[in-house]
Amino acid sequence: MIRNPTKIYAAESVAAFCLTREQWGAFSNFHRGFFLRVNGETFRSSEALYQACRFPRFPEAQLDVMLAETPKESKLISQENQAWGATRPDWMAVRVAIMRWCLRVKLCQHQRIFGGLLLASGDLPIVEVSRRDPFWGAAPDGCGRLVGQNVLGELLMELREAMRRIGPPASVEPLPIPDFMLLDDPINIVWASPSISPVAS
Repeated sequence: MIRNPTKIYAAESVAAFCLTREQWGAFSNFHRGFFLRVNGETFRSSEALYQACRFPRFPEAQLDVMLAETPKESKLISQENQAWGATRPDWMAVRVAIMRWCLRVKLCQHQRIFGGLLLASGDLPIVEVSRRDPFWGAAPDGCGRLVGQNVLGELLMELREAMRRIGPPASVEPLPIPDFMLLDDPINIVWASPSISPVAS
């Protein structure tokens, strides 16, 4: 169970990621190397999948997010749709569960590379370095520490521990939440598959 108190990490003793080309950059949802298949549709990044899940009642918004060329563009399109109220009303209550599901899909469909990176991080805390978002990440404090709730990092560590115990998932069940939809259809079980794209940031 992920709880969200502010955490403090020694910056030199973590698997930190910010830029996608860094050592641990594939942990980022903005990494372009992990295409995902859900309901027969292709997403260019886990960021695109996460953002599309904001708009189950607005398939046209989901499609725009899906068709964006880059993860950054997916997020910008999402922000435009948020501005006119398209976000599902319970978003704040379900966003962590949706992010956890997206990461499981990423591991399920990219077991060798993404799963291998999770295991390669050993017992290091995984931390997203972000000066803008202290909820999902943690920011440098100028004293050699990273401070924030680091929820994305916590989810990745949770996934790493599950992989150690039971291995990568062969499939990922849809979330038991209302309106878990993609392009007007309920989201189905996601299955493991060969890598859909070459890994490159």
